[in-house]
Amino acid sequence: MADLHGVSLAMQTPFKDDGSIDYDRFCDLIDRYIDAGVHGVVISSGSGQHPYLTEEECNKLLSVGVERIAGRASVVMQTSALNMSEVLRRSIAAEGLGADAIMVLPPFFEGPVTDDGIFKFYEEVNKVVGIDIVGYNIPAATQVEITPELYRRLLELENFNYIKDSSGDMIKTQMLINEGGKVLNGADPIAPYAFMAGAYGAIWGSANFMPEECVELYNLVDKGKYNEALELWAKMFPSSTYLWYNNYIPAVKAAARYMGFDAGTVRTPLAEIPEESVKQLIKSLEPLKS
Repeated sequence: MADLHGVSLAMQTPFKDDGSIDYDRFCDLIDRYIDAGVHGVVISSGSGQHPYLTEEECNKLLSVGVERIAGRASVVMQTSALNMSEVLRRSIAAEGLGADAIMVLPPFFEGPVTDDGIFKFYEEVNKVVGIDIVGYNIPAATQVEITPELYRRLLELENFNYIKDSSGDMIKTQMLINEGGKVLNGADPIAPYAFMAGAYGAIWGSANFMPEECVELYNLVDKGKYNEALELWAKMFPSSTYLWYNNYIPAVKAAARYMGFDAGTVRTPLAEIPEESVKQLIKSLEPLKS
């Protein structure tokens, strides 16, 4: 089983002005994030604009990333797709290219609505890989929820050992934790409380612009230093909540530029946040510089 404890960076994908991927900058950023202490890297994450990358681009990012990371951190690859055969093909390729685990959304566009249907989907993925599967629970985006009851069933699958919970509902997060398995928090504004409740780690978009703080927060909670953790969290909270309630991915990119982790622009159809929003974002980042 892969060890995905701690902070796994939901890594941004660097783009050049013409929209092509900047692989050189990708490698440079990987080094900087690992130097900052991140425990893992999630390639082709939501923050990396997974829906707007081609399958070929995703595989190249993984190949380049695995080589660059060279065992210094765990590597998770998102293999989500609408087409079942594509999910399986991407998942098999990810294992072959050296990923430690794959992250897979449940079928999310006019897909199965019953627990039996969703279980069958993950069962098919489980059959074709020998690495860990990270289920991805983000009901606000998919309109599909992996409930505690369904999670309990999914844990019976040999490779389904993790779930990323981006529900943002601390009660539901605690319920998932209580089912066993390993829960990775994916909701920025509840990070310290999820860690205190027993989350195994996080897959974290905000680590693109404050990697050292995210890692330190996790480590402080892990050591039981809750007062120090909450003092740090007071500096992280304004930007975390700003992103959560605004245009998340373009805001992450803008914040990363401002904090010195420039990965270029977003790829269309996403657009940069407007100037007034940039001002609000920068204000939310100021406590990190104090």
